[in-house]
Formats: sequence, structure tokens, C-alpha cells
Amino acid sequence: MMRVTELVANPIPLEVNTVKQEKSLDLLNGDIADSLKRMALPMIIGMIMMMSFGLIDTFFVSLLGTEPLAAISFTFPVTFTLISLNIGLGIGTSAVIARLAGQGKQDGARETGSGALMLSFAMVGLLAIVGGFSIDFVFALLGAQQHLLPYIHDYMTIWYFASVFLAMPMVGNSILRARGDTKTPSIIMATGGGINAALDPLFIFGWGPLPAMGIGGAALATLISWIVCSVWILYLLARQRNYILPRLLTLSELAERSRAILHIALPAAGANMLTPIAGAILTRVVAGYGEEAVAAWGVGSRLESFTTIVVLALSMSLPPFISQNMGANRFDRVKSAYWLIVKFVLVWQLFISVLLWLCSGLLASLFAKEQQVADLIQMFLIIVPLGYGLQGIVILTNSSLNAIHLPMSALVLSVIRLFVFFVPITVAMGMVLNLQGIFIGAVIANLLMALVSTFWFKRCLQALSGQAQS
Repeated sequence: MMRVTELVANPIPLEVNTVKQEKSLDLLNGDIADSLKRMALPMIIGMIMMMSFGLIDTFFVSLLGTEPLAAISFTFPVTFTLISLNIGLGIGTSAVIARLAGQGKQDGARETGSGALMLSFAMVGLLAIVGGFSIDFVFALLGAQQHLLPYIHDYMTIWYFASVFLAMPMVGNSILRARGDTKTPSIIMATGGGINAALDPLFIFGWGPLPAMGIGGAALATLISWIVCSVWILYLLARQRNYILPRLLTLSELAERSRAILHIALPAAGANMLTPIAGAILTRVVAGYGEEAVAAWGVGSRLESFTTIVVLALSMSLPPFISQNMGANRFDRVKSAYWLIVKFVLVWQLFISVLLWLCSGLLASLFAKEQQVADLIQMFLIIVPLGYGLQGIVILTNSSLNAIHLPMSALVLSVIRLFVFFVPITVAMGMVLNLQGIFIGAVIANLLMALVSTFWFKRCLQALSGQAQS
């Protein structure tokens, strides 16, 4: 972990400190709330569209029945693991490229961008190959019953191949954000989601000469959308923006650039990958309550992703603000921004939880054919969202720690959150109150972790401020 004295002596500029930044967006002197709003809005719009299409994907699969819906729900922890790896690689890529570009080392920044794309392609490709040969073993561990495995095979065989193409737009978007562009990544995300949603019914149910592929059709729609986004982002980076080199790196070049990226990316990826690992453990526990419970858990998890869009967008917008103000030793603005976002997220997510409670019956009926599944979805939507604001505090604290290049602190917090609080508390509550206890335990765990996170960040900020003044 980087020492505090090293951090203060060598502040690292992030996205907003690089090139082509709007003159009116002064993060060191401008209004804090206005600056964060202007940075977050493009991300919120893009993510709303992308995740809306993700819900459409789940909706179409739900029309196939409880078994396909339960099967795709089992896949979430596995797919999120690979996505989390890409997120971590994106964090490392963004930080390294931003620093090089801020230092005027454009050739190094372009070489790092090329290296990041090659590294992500190789790492995700390797995991996809391993995953493809271990589908039965992995999903049996997750608790999938034998009759669900054919559905899972139909979906994951295609999805593993598609995951390689997901790496390109995810890491490529991080390169754009490192250069100060938050709008283009949102457009790419929304377009990819739109293509996926448009193709879903064609491949799932068949149309004209296209055969009905069922759950495998959903994965094929995803593959095509990610291929389109990959071609788009590579053309944009290599030809239009000149942000990467128009060639592959040599092995020595790749090794050199990979070291700098992985120094930040591995702890960040590790922290992100812990969430689906914990999710896999809970999916295994929920599987003990039957297919209907797994189906409800999967729908609730998808809805959770949609209803926490604002938090996720802020987690990408707050770090650049914090990084630049830390570099200028403006600790007062860092503190004000952090607590402003914390208060906003609590109020916003409380509003969302009330809205979900009011609409829980309608949403449950949309995503479930069987009444038992609908009842469980409604129970999830009434209880679990009460902890979304608290969970948002944890997410924002982790992203803030990564922004000040303390990724190991963020990793430690993630370990505490998931394996000291979340998994033990939810499992214990489940033993007492069954499935309802698992939902209540998730809220309790988020409450305890939010308290730990705010205390942790406050102590880190005080230490940094003290070092800067000495």
C-alpha cells in the first residue's frame, strides 16, 4: 500500500486534469455540487439506458418460464466476476494514462492504452477458456440442479466467448474517461444495450428464418452487441482520437505497461471480484430454498443494479474531483464533496426504496409467471432496498480510496464488508428467519459497513491533511 507521505509528495492527476477538458469545469474553484452534477449526468443517462435494456433482457427470459429464469440467475455471480475484472483493469488503466497525459507523455499514454486493451483481452480470454471447460463443476458448486444445467450450458457457452469482446469497450471507455471524455462512453454503453435489447426477442423466440434459441438467444444477442461496441471503440481510439497505437505491442512493451496498470488494477479488481464471490455464496444458500427463491433473487439483483445507477455514476464522477483537489491540497473541498454525496445518496436511495415498495406488486407480476416467485420478488423489493443508500456509502468510499491511490485500503474494506458483515450476517439471519432473514440481514450488514466506511475515510483524510501541513 502506498504510504501517505508518498501520496502527498507525488499527487496523481486523474481524468479531469488531462486534455480537452472544458474550461468552465473548474474542479478546484467551481461550485462543488454543480461540478459533480455536470460530471455525473452523462454517466447516469448512459447507465440508465444500458441497464434498462438489461432488465428487458431479464424480462424476455422470464417469459420462457421459471426454470430458464432460475438458470440465468445462477449465472449472475460468474458473469459479474469477469465484469469485475474488467472494471479493475479499467481503474488501473484510467489512473496510469491520466498521470502520463497530465505529464505531457502522450506516447507513453498511447502505449499504455494499447497495452491495457491487450492485457484485458488476454486475461479475460484465459478465464473464459477455463470457465467454458468447468461449467458443470462451477454451477454444481453454486447449487444448480441437474435439470438446469442444459439451460446454463446454452447460455454460458456463448457468453464466455462474448466476454472477450466485453473487455474491449469497458477498458476502452476507461481510456476515454482518463482523457476527460465522459459523454462518449455513455453513448457507447447505451448503444450496446439497445442492440442487445432489440435482438433479444428475435433470437430468444425466433422470427422468420431465425430459429427460437431460448436462453442461448439472449447470450447471442449480447455477443453481437459487444462485437459492435468493440469495433466502434477500437476505431475511435486508434483512428479518430489517436489514443492508442495502431499496432500490437511487443512482449517487452506489454510487460512494462502491464506492471504499471496491474499495480492499481489488481487490488481494485480483487475488491470488485469479491462482490460476485460473496454473491455466489449467497446464491448457494438461497438455492436451498428452491428454484423459485433463486429466480426471485436473480430478478431482485437485476433490479438492484438498475435502482443504484445514480450511486454507480457518482462512484465514477467523485474520484476525479477528489484526486484533483487532493493534488492541490484542497482537503476542505474533498471533505465537503464526500459528505455532500453521502447525504445525497442516503436521501435519493430512500426515495427509491419507497418507490420500489409502492411498485413491488406490479414489478413482481411483470417478472414472474408463478405466484410463488412473484411473492418472493415482492418480499425482496420491500426489504432489501432499505439498505441501498447505506450500500451506496460503501461503494463511494471505496471509489474515493482508489482515487487517492490507496487501493489496498479499498480492498480491505471490501473484505470486511463481505466476509465479516454481509455473508455471516445474512446466513445467520437466514437460519433464524429463512429467506426473509437473508433479506433483512443484507440491510443490517450494509448499515454496519456504512459506519465503518465513513470512519475509515475520515481517518485517511485526516492523515493526509496532517502530512500535507507538516
